[in-house]
Amino acid sequence: MKTILLAGGLGTRLSEETTVKPKPMVEIGGMPILWHIMRCYAGYGYTDFSVALGYKGEVIKEFFLNYKLHKSDMTISLASGAIRYENDQSEDWTVGLHDTGAGSMTGGRLLRLKKLFKPGDTFMLTYGDGVSDVDIDKLVAFHKAHGKIATLTAVRPPARFGSIVAEPDGRILEFKEKPQIGEGWINGGFFVFNYEVFDYLKEGDQTILEKEPLEGLTRDNQLRAFEHQGYWQCMDTVRDRDSLNEIWKQGNAPWLPKR
Repeated sequence: MKTILLAGGLGTRLSEETTVKPKPMVEIGGMPILWHIMRCYAGYGYTDFSVALGYKGEVIKEFFLNYKLHKSDMTISLASGAIRYENDQSEDWTVGLHDTGAGSMTGGRLLRLKKLFKPGDTFMLTYGDGVSDVDIDKLVAFHKAHGKIATLTAVRPPARFGSIVAEPDGRILEFKEKPQIGEGWINGGFFVFNYEVFDYLKEGDQTILEKEPLEGLTRDNQLRAFEHQGYWQCMDTVRDRDSLNEIWKQGNAPWLPKR
């Protein structure tokens, strides 16, 4: 099953980095967050990716074009130009890189990739800035079981601040530093779609997937939520980036499959 990664946005709240690179190329532990998201899927055996490019898409193309070079030792014959790669650490992934327009919205990018699929196909899609320990096998099984056109993964956003439970006199009964608690369920990406989703996408690049298409699927009783109680974190701000890097340094990144 193919997985689409939406990687064309501007990332304005990370402008100190995204003036020179697209948001999905901002690094966590020395590797782009896009690579970390792909690892989320590859840990469950899903290694066929299509990346929807937009803003500074050439940076992503160059990263994957030179991936083998940076993940391997090599011996070069200066006379012939022949290269022998050694100790190759490259993942066995297939990565399609598709220009979907610098100003396209999320639905517009997906619509441009309709050519990759045929009636009867099922595929996955997620954003290029969010990692999670969602069980992809269970997500796909849930989608197939309910028989509807679309599934999104519903998550509870991490709290921005700690929570305190206190008595009227000020005595603190409970303190939790930045717990992942109930601020309500939100769309966390990690979608599964049947081919019929394209019937809900209007022609044109300005279609926003999260508006008319998902609203239409909801009205037609064709959208289901896979509730994920575990780890999920998007990278919207410098603070998010720094937090993810700190977690990575601790050596136990929860978004990497334990397989």
